[in-house]
Amino acid sequence: MMLIEGLIAIFIFSMGILAIVGLQSVSVKQVSDASYRSQAAVLSNTLIGTMWVSDHTTATMQSNFNSPNGAGYIAWLANVSAALPQSSATVNVDSQNIVTVTVKWLAPSEVANTTKHQYVTVAQIR
Repeated sequence: MMLIEGLIAIFIFSMGILAIVGLQSVSVKQVSDASYRSQAAVLSNTLIGTMWVSDHTTATMQSNFNSPNGAGYIAWLANVSAALPQSSATVNVDSQNIVTVTVKWLAPSEVANTTKHQYVTVAQIR
């Protein structure tokens, strides 16, 4: 009887340890996701800050920052590619200087066919 009690105690203890290990792995993944999301926010805000200090005319904003050909966009996209894994980004400046910045990325541990994570920022530059 004592042997069975001992085996049950070891089994319960092992399940607890496995649960803690699983919890730790989920925690590490969530921290990684939060890091990528904050990096995307910083990159988006950096681009919007660059737009604020540039010429605010609509034509200039569109030619410099609209994706895929704007010079400011291309320079910023290099920073996005360096900071986020498997990333892509789009920038759209409309006729009222409303800027929409979309940053997408895929974590290294995720399968290539899964939906990318996305961070969208909308601002109006006046």
